[in-house]
Amino acid sequence: MPSPTQRALARVPARLRPALLRHRRLVKYLLVGSGCFALTTVLDFELKFTVLTHQPVAALTVATVIATVVSYVLNRRWAFRTDGRRPEALLFFLVSAVAIGVNVIPLALSRYLLDLREPYVTPFQQEVADFLSGMVVGTFVAMLFRFWAMQRWVFTSAAARTHQGRAPDPEPGYAAPEMPRDVP
Repeated sequence: MPSPTQRALARVPARLRPALLRHRRLVKYLLVGSGCFALTTVLDFELKFTVLTHQPVAALTVATVIATVVSYVLNRRWAFRTDGRRPEALLFFLVSAVAIGVNVIPLALSRYLLDLREPYVTPFQQEVADFLSGMVVGTFVAMLFRFWAMQRWVFTSAAARTHQGRAPDPEPGYAAPEMPRDVP
């Protein structure tokens, strides 16, 4: 029986499959990230409109921390598929702590430096500014930082093998492309 990844790839036009397979780690990372973005958005709005009404930065921080834990599990098990030889959980959460700071900085700047908050703007304008600065700009910049840092410091086993001239572990059911071997 084909895996969910194989079933999804079967639906992709044939001309796009090689690019998706070549960049499958990035594609998986983006899929995990988009799911966690949706989770963060829902949690952020729930917190902002219930228990953290006047604390938008705290609401976004809590929502992002929860989504970060989900992201770790999904990235480790699916997107990066590591063998667990390194203390990656600690490194993941250190990188994520920095990324959470990167994520909330645009919201804090928007709210408190640019004064895009009530009474200076309407409630609707405030919510739009919060969403664009915190969820769109902050998440985008944090995502770029996370992907770079995760490959560089956290989930390095497959990346290290690729840089040493060996192919990373192939997706189940797919043959890895032949790579030229260096002859000593």
